[in-house]
Amino acid sequence: MSTIRLPSGVRDFLPRAAARRRALAGRVLDVFDAWGYARVITPVFEVSDVLERGLGAAARAQAIRFVEPGTGQVVALRPDITPQIARLVATRLTDVPGPYRLCYEGTVTRLAGELGQREILQAGIELVDPDRALSGAALESEVLAIAWAALSELSLPEKHIDVGHVAPAAFVLGTAPDEDARERLAAAISRKDRAGVRAAARALPEGVGPLAEALVTLWGPAKQTLEKFAGQPWPEPVRAAVRGLSATLDALTFGVHVDLGDLRGFDYYTGMKFAAYAAGAPDAVLRGGRYDELLGRYGRPAHAAGFAVDLEAIAQAQRNAGIAPPRPAVGVATSDPALARELRTAGLRAVVQAAGVTAAWLRGAGLDAAVVGDHLILADDSRRPAADAIEAARKGDTKALIALLSAP
Repeated sequence: MSTIRLPSGVRDFLPRAAARRRALAGRVLDVFDAWGYARVITPVFEVSDVLERGLGAAARAQAIRFVEPGTGQVVALRPDITPQIARLVATRLTDVPGPYRLCYEGTVTRLAGELGQREILQAGIELVDPDRALSGAALESEVLAIAWAALSELSLPEKHIDVGHVAPAAFVLGTAPDEDARERLAAAISRKDRAGVRAAARALPEGVGPLAEALVTLWGPAKQTLEKFAGQPWPEPVRAAVRGLSATLDALTFGVHVDLGDLRGFDYYTGMKFAAYAAGAPDAVLRGGRYDELLGRYGRPAHAAGFAVDLEAIAQAQRNAGIAPPRPAVGVATSDPALARELRTAGLRAVVQAAGVTAAWLRGAGLDAAVVGDHLILADDSRRPAADAIEAARKGDTKALIALLSAP
């Protein structure tokens, strides 16, 4: 018999871990709902060439493809949900006036090597504006504000958002004489390796090398970083793009950091981009930005911005910070179906079980107590007399029994 195993990169979540992730998703979706974002549900796989219209090069390389048995079509498991939202807006919402404020929650699946996680739990928003009803600053600042509201709802320690713009790096990399030179320069900028950038920039036109080297220093508190940028000889189109970013940040009611040398997502985003970090998570817990070219690939050009929250990264940050998972409603086992109904009506969890009820079983089942005779058996193996409270609960008055169950 073969070994019972899971594919590399996926995992089961047992009740406690699943409860944490369900609660995280619920709290994030509640924030999205409060900001007027309507939830949509998209399929976990799509026709490959349709999905890949909306993917950057990195995401296309991470897509898992297979032949659908019924049709023979090549389909792909979604490595990102944003292209699905773009397809939906371009094909299903043409008769509905925008802007569209949509949100989602679900899994994405990515190739990430033998040791990498491939199935990722996400929740996110997309603000799509085909009629240009919103200014760029209004669209971007709304998305950033929702990202901060979601992070603030999750009790994360030492959180911050880094905001950037693709224009400065796009200008520098666009002057590279060939792909090899561009890749060497991009790698050095990504590492913030000033000496490496200086060496790679020797291949650039005169005057561009100092700007390439400056990219590795253009990060930190927003005001100081933008002032430093303004003092450098960037071409006017780049300066105009960063002035737009500054207008976005002026509309915020919270502080951010700016990093103009971060190249992650460079082939996907078209303007502002951002990432959020929290103590205890090894990488960003949230990423997003502007992607104005994406909707046009599906036949409906639009301004758009959004972000996705990595719920697994959030869960890891909470665990490392010692934040306990959410406590469910009190759970009780009883052999009496009528009593179980009364307890459920009162908002408790109730299991009907007549035999095998022990403290160890209660702990394994995630329950707090069992009604046995005129006593409560608790999950810590202690007992509490409760004859009057149990009898009252059977008649519909559960207050006294709930008080006993809830007592420390």
